Amino acid sequence: MRFAARSDVGMVRAKNDDSAYVGRYLAVVADGMGGHAGGNVASASTVLDLVHLDRKDYDDGEAANQLADEIQTANSLLSELVSANPQLAGMGTTVTALLLNGNRLEFAHIGDSRAYRLKGDEFEQISVDHTFVQRLIDEGRLKPEEADVHPHKNVLMRVLGDVDASPELDLNSYEVTAGERWLLCSDGLNAVLGDPLIARIMRETPDLRACVDTLVDLTLAGGSPDNVTVAVVEIVEATPEDLRTAALTTIPPAKAAAGEKEDTETPDLAPGTAIRADAIRQDLSSRPHLLVGSAALATETGQIPIVTQRTTERRAAMMLTHKAAVDAEMFDDDDDEPTSARNRWLIPSFLGLMALILVAVLWFGYAWTQTRYYVAAYEDNVAIFNGVSQTIGPVRLSHLDQETDIPVSNLPEYQRARVAGSLPATDLEHAQRIVEDLRSDLRAVACPPDDEAPSPSASPSTSPSGSTTPSPSGTTDPSAEPSSSPSPESSAQATSGDAQDCRDETP
Repeated sequence: MRFAARSDVGMVRAKNDDSAYVGRYLAVVADGMGGHAGGNVASASTVLDLVHLDRKDYDDGEAANQLADEIQTANSLLSELVSANPQLAGMGTTVTALLLNGNRLEFAHIGDSRAYRLKGDEFEQISVDHTFVQRLIDEGRLKPEEADVHPHKNVLMRVLGDVDASPELDLNSYEVTAGERWLLCSDGLNAVLGDPLIARIMRETPDLRACVDTLVDLTLAGGSPDNVTVAVVEIVEATPEDLRTAALTTIPPAKAAAGEKEDTETPDLAPGTAIRADAIRQDLSSRPHLLVGSAALATETGQIPIVTQRTTERRAAMMLTHKAAVDAEMFDDDDDEPTSARNRWLIPSFLGLMALILVAVLWFGYAWTQTRYYVAAYEDNVAIFNGVSQTIGPVRLSHLDQETDIPVSNLPEYQRARVAGSLPATDLEHAQRIVEDLRSDLRAVACPPDDEAPSPSASPSTSPSGSTTPSPSGTTDPSAEPSSSPSPESSAQATSGDAQDCRDETP
């Protein structure tokens, strides 16, 4: 592909959320969204994650699969960015991409950026806008000419971002011939220029750079309420000269060319982890290409969106070697960063050591608790527990060791309160002594001492007047009423029997 591209902040916006890349085999346009901090990050991250696909000689079907897979991977990286930086929540980006492999062009699309094809004299829109108004048009509920004035014309139904883990892409494959042209653009172009005018410029402007400049300049002249990004590619037969030289002279970034008010307050996306911008610049300089918009600014300033060491190495490996392996030397080739490799391992090693120390402290603490005992209630009985009575979250630090037959409800009130609050013991023997003390207290309540029991009567009989008189003959006077007092023997037997019953009933 021969190519040209340009991106401009427009006449209203404060920063450029668009990014684009074009090379000999790959063209990508991404329009970011998400407010002050998010849109430029989303588009730049996505474009930079795809540029390593700009190569030839894919196997049959491999180009289409890799293009779709890498866009899905870029989506997952955006989710990681949001997880690491909550201030980026809600950011997203459109993606419209072309990947040339032999005489076939693989197409992938999501969002409302557009792809047009000029083949012969036929100019047509290839992409379908994933917008709310387009859905209304498809369902016959809205006329196409009413779409531009609809209050929800900018509502997107599908984008890359942190909302959908596996967004649905529009995928297709087209057979191409030399001479046909493709236009990729953000919706900032369509907001000002209609399709008939775009088609006329594409047909009547042979020079690709002049075509791009005309489209952008007319958009700016029309007020350009949004960022505008345009990439035009032409399919050509490769010549030996093409294989030895770069395609076109790089167009200066829009910031320098149009006085762009670029916002450089990109959040610190991954403190302590930084992919080397010079590594990306080195890779990009090795092939003919154009990188414009936020992706170009991120590469120039070194504020490249990254998440973790894993994604850092993955991106660098893909861009520099086009393989899954990482060339570690690319992180150590500058004299001004001799300790970068060592620093990458310092924080993980420190955190790992702290984790091991914490685990050891928790383990020894738990082991100590299992040398302790306490006495407490278990299902209304006194029981001995091994451990301590505390809990840590859902983890109990004790378990039942022995259950006794002493009912807690029969204990004196003071002892019941002590058992309810648990009685700590230094070891099992100590806990068993506490249980025996509780058993003794229960016996004392159930069986009072002998000196408190009533004494048996010493009088064998009682006179009607209440005075006691012994019978000289040992027999009862027939004229006297029967005695109401038991005999000493029977009283003693009753008392002895009551005591025996107490001992039998007391635990």
